[in-house]
Amino acid sequence: MAEVRPDEISAILKKQLSGFENEMDVYDVGTVLSVGDGIARVYGLSKVMASELVEFPNDVYGMVLNLDEDSVGCVLFGESTLVKEGDIVKRTKRVASMPVGESLLGRVITPLGVAIDGKGEIKIEKYSPIERKALGVVQRQPVKEALQTGITAIDAMIPIGRGQRELIIGDRQTGKTAIAIDTIINQKYTHSEEAKKLGIKPVFCIYVAIGQKSSTVAQVVAKLQESGAMEYTTIIAATASDPAPLQFIAPYSGATLGEFFRDSGRHALVIYDDLSKQAAAYRELSLLLRRPPGREAYPGDVFYLHSRLLERASKLNDELGGGSLTALPIIETQQGDVSAYIPTNVISITDGQIYLLGNLFNAGIRPAIDVGISVSRVGGNAQIKAMRKVAGTLKLDLAQYRELEAFAKFGSDLDKSTQNILAKGARLVELLKQGQFAPSPIERQVVSIFLGTNGYLDSISVPDVKRFEKEVLEYIEIKYNNIFEIIKKEKQLSDATVSLIKKAADEFLAVFKKST
Repeated sequence: MAEVRPDEISAILKKQLSGFENEMDVYDVGTVLSVGDGIARVYGLSKVMASELVEFPNDVYGMVLNLDEDSVGCVLFGESTLVKEGDIVKRTKRVASMPVGESLLGRVITPLGVAIDGKGEIKIEKYSPIERKALGVVQRQPVKEALQTGITAIDAMIPIGRGQRELIIGDRQTGKTAIAIDTIINQKYTHSEEAKKLGIKPVFCIYVAIGQKSSTVAQVVAKLQESGAMEYTTIIAATASDPAPLQFIAPYSGATLGEFFRDSGRHALVIYDDLSKQAAAYRELSLLLRRPPGREAYPGDVFYLHSRLLERASKLNDELGGGSLTALPIIETQQGDVSAYIPTNVISITDGQIYLLGNLFNAGIRPAIDVGISVSRVGGNAQIKAMRKVAGTLKLDLAQYRELEAFAKFGSDLDKSTQNILAKGARLVELLKQGQFAPSPIERQVVSIFLGTNGYLDSISVPDVKRFEKEVLEYIEIKYNNIFEIIKKEKQLSDATVSLIKKAADEFLAVFKKST
């Protein structure tokens, strides 16, 4: 990289400043000393703030990250070839910000708020800084309201509450993004008139795509549009072809937009897909900025990189409007190694994790959730009472099944109780299988789990379990629809409702057995 000699600086400044000396203070203008790899070192700008946006020629913007004694280190958000040594740099006097507001719903934008979906300019209501200190404990309240994902295995065993941070972790191609997309699609119900009558507040969604291919992001947009979910969703995309600084700030932009909804007493869900790529982008920047490779840069600072992001998710107290921001960060592991540096960081920051296994996924068990180490640290507080009642033993049954399944392969002489555990486990695993983009309403999930944990599947062969579930739910919907209505309205299972479910299940079971 070529550098401008200090004795040339004043001459350059004098020449390029002619014409707007009156417009700004001399401290608000600097000169590019060197540029390369998306990083510019700038002389001057002695009053610049950390994280401030600065303007380079050719409509290139940068953000100040290093404040050194004699120069400033900036990361460039545009094409670095458009910036040359000796170019003039101007302060914007604005910390890196992005537009927020309802006008962003249904749009695909960059982390700086520029529309990239070809639907025209966005009407900007206001700007908010992308970095913000997380609110303290006093401003928060416990997480106690359920955020339904529509995925039975998660809503039953690893419930997520509004305001929680739940990590989705697993190797590549194990269905991590699929869980996130299904959760967004399932929020469509919260925007319906029926939900409004039942007092369920709508959830606005933000999907942050970091370092993904543009074609992958386009597929996500197409799927959300097809499902009618784009109306309440914003997609913030910093694709693999975008500069590392944009990938670095993308999650913070998502949190800022989520905070706009949370702080106005509403509910938001933000998905970071995925933070492994953000860490890689940050490492690239740190090394190019010559930051020391210990505490301040990589790997030391990556904990702070993610903790200051995820701490922004919270459920506010009633005085502040009771809004919430739920975060679903995604982390990609290598060969299932959850004890690696970044996975352990994010596990310790979040309130639980959904761990996906490649071998389960390849065996056709989808979602491929490892029940053993997946956990929600909010637990039953984030479940409706009906689900808490029926799903009590489910996790234990599946954990026992997984443990015994390995031993069962070694011998056929198993005692009766072991055979029963294996038989029940196999049927529960089959029951919890669910297709992609097919979220299930909570009232149907409750009935399904009730049938599974109360022995109604015992006499049904494993391949017939999904057909039985589908047909029994259709039967209840036609003949005993008030069961679903009661669960939806009361959110709990009374003795009368339980006996009604049993009656419907017994009736249908007799018919089903005759037909098989």
